[in-house]
Amino acid sequence: MGGPDQGQESVAQTRQALIVAGPTCSGKSALALGLAQSLGGTVINADSMQVYQELRIVTARPSPEEETRVPHRLYGVRPAAAPGSMAWWRAEALREMAASPGMPILCGGTGLYLDALVRGIADIPEPDPALREEARALLAEEGAPALHARLAEADPATAANLRPSDGQRVARAWEVWRSTGQGLSAWQATAHAPAEWQFRMIRLDPPRDALRAAIAQRFQAMVEQGALVEVASLLKQGLDPSLPAMRALGVPELAAHLRGEMGLDDAISQAVLFTGQYTKRQATWFRNRPPVDQTHLHTIYARTAGLEQFSESSRAEIFTFIRECG
Repeated sequence: MGGPDQGQESVAQTRQALIVAGPTCSGKSALALGLAQSLGGTVINADSMQVYQELRIVTARPSPEEETRVPHRLYGVRPAAAPGSMAWWRAEALREMAASPGMPILCGGTGLYLDALVRGIADIPEPDPALREEARALLAEEGAPALHARLAEADPATAANLRPSDGQRVARAWEVWRSTGQGLSAWQATAHAPAEWQFRMIRLDPPRDALRAAIAQRFQAMVEQGALVEVASLLKQGLDPSLPAMRALGVPELAAHLRGEMGLDDAISQAVLFTGQYTKRQATWFRNRPPVDQTHLHTIYARTAGLEQFSESSRAEIFTFIRECG
């Protein structure tokens, strides 16, 4: 029989996990590192591009020295030729969280991954291979916006949550609808959160001007640190240009420069522009759909490079939030 004792036992078994999220270049990695050092935690990657082995510099993965200071997990664990997925990442993140002896700290800006982790993902049947090929063929022949228009007629609820230019996700939504007769958003409504975890989230939301300046400064530093060599090595693999790693921020622009299609200054300027546009979408996502409720959400508006730049009052505020949400 399920009674009060059973419920109390379930609560007692619930573990705490912390999410440090926000747009690219907002200072997430350094803050997560500082928190992990203070809390005895493990930093677990929640960035869809930092999982790729070949892209340490371009994706601003933690340095080898930083990775020795506290445990880091799910960084550089997949080859670029083997695309990661939301379901794969969620399963691996939950495994690493369970194995962490201290506080797991999920760090990243991929909102869809964090949303799937906290809210759960649906058990969607594997699509019919022929219909998967149909989706890919339509994407290649008509382009992402045209396929998105088709999707909007068939499954408007899902289409409303997808950018028309996001071909990979639009094609996925199309194949799900064609294979199951049910839209992706309807399937996602059946997802279940992991009952054994309680999540709290620190969201970095720096001013736009500070973020733009940080993006420009960091991308220039990436080039000086060897980003061109890194992208050249990636191109030598002859990978499908539609693979996620080939579309990581900065990779298409530096690749175009290496092919002689644009000058380096133009490539850098374009990469900085596109990164800024992406961070705007990230910030909007986290404002409109945070993975956790407001009780378990703490927002930091100033860009930071880590706890060492916080005043004592701000530092105390973060740790009070972490304690009280438990």
